[in-house]
Order: sequence, then structure tokens, then C-alpha cells
Amino acid sequence: MAKMSRYISLSGLSIQPELLQQQLLKVDTFLEQNTSSAMWSYQIPELGEGGSCSLFGNLQDTPFLLEEYIEKAESNEYALSKLQTIVSAVVAHSAVDWFGIYQARETQEGKQLLKLAYHGAPSRPLFPITEAFAATSNNIQTVLSAKARVINDIPAYVARGGEYYTCDPKVKAEVCLPLFNEHEQCIGIIDAEAFTEAFFDEEILALLAAACIRIPQYLPK
Repeated sequence: MAKMSRYISLSGLSIQPELLQQQLLKVDTFLEQNTSSAMWSYQIPELGEGGSCSLFGNLQDTPFLLEEYIEKAESNEYALSKLQTIVSAVVAHSAVDWFGIYQARETQEGKQLLKLAYHGAPSRPLFPITEAFAATSNNIQTVLSAKARVINDIPAYVARGGEYYTCDPKVKAEVCLPLFNEHEQCIGIIDAEAFTEAFFDEEILALLAAACIRIPQYLPK
């Protein structure tokens, strides 16, 4: 229970530790009973001018290859398979429309969030971890602040003047949560999106947090 309470405290989420523990059991049970294949390549959208946003519905001809960023070793095959299974667990227990796992990694273009596993529509694979990109990206705000971001009504948030990076215009609610290593450093995030407002109640937030507790042990080297 201490680990549950610590994650809640670090991330700033408002959920009960007991509920988080229940949801972690669901994730672990799913992991024991199911296996999803590692996703070493996936389709990605074209980027807009300056690469600042995705052109939803317009896909690049060439798929994105994870092996250009992660060694295609047996250990990483296992890790990516486990991460994709966690994605499947979250989708099965929440019916969320989009869910992705990102790891902060050094690249030739600087430190970026790299998408390792996901469910849903194609989306950009990399997010530069910079203050400039944080201005409109919940993903980057989350990894830089190491705090949860929950927007349960995106249209209202934007109407109030909130900056929002739009990939899929159908998305009405979004949650980004940090991933922590054993030293309590933020090493990545999860991103969940729903096509209905007020989708992320305490039970689903606890499920997402449970995934965040389990994910770090399976991040590739």
C-alpha cells in the first residue's frame, strides 16, 4: 500500500490507495493470463508545418521503426510485449479510445518521448522534451513537471484559453500520468484519450495509475 500512496503523492492524483491496489490486481491478473505481440513498427501521421502538429488522417507512406531507437534484442522484445499487454489490459478494463506508453530517451535530435506501445488511431511517435513544446503538449508538460494532467472536458478547457495539442479532433477528454523509476525520477508518461467528456472517473484514473506502477519494470534498455 505504501507504493500506491507514494505514486499518488508524487503524481498529484486524487484517488484512494485502496482503489489503486484493486486496479493493480486487475492489471497483474491480465498480464498473467494474456500476451500481446511487441509492436516494432507502426503507421504515423504527416506532421504539420514546422512539425508542430499531426495532420490527422494523412499517414506517412513509410512506417515508423522502433528498432532505429531501441536495439532489437530478445530482452527488448519481451519488454515491448509486456508493455503492449498492459495497453490491452487498460483498454479491456476501461474501453478508453486511445492509450499509449512513452519513454523519455536520448535521440540524435535531443531528449524525446518515444511511443513504445499503444491502442487507437495512428499518432506521432516522438515528442521533443522542451519548454517550447510544453506550451501546447500535455505529454511534455507531464514529463517535465512529473505531475498528472487530467482534462475531462477539452472543449471547455480550450474555450477558457487553455493551449491544447490536437491530434484527433474527436478527443474530448485526456489524461497524462508520469512514470517513475526507483529513484522517483520521471522517466516517461502514459497518455489516455476518450471521445466523450467526463470519461475519466476515479476508477479509471486508478486503473491508469496502476498501469504506471507496473510499466517502469518493462521499459526497454
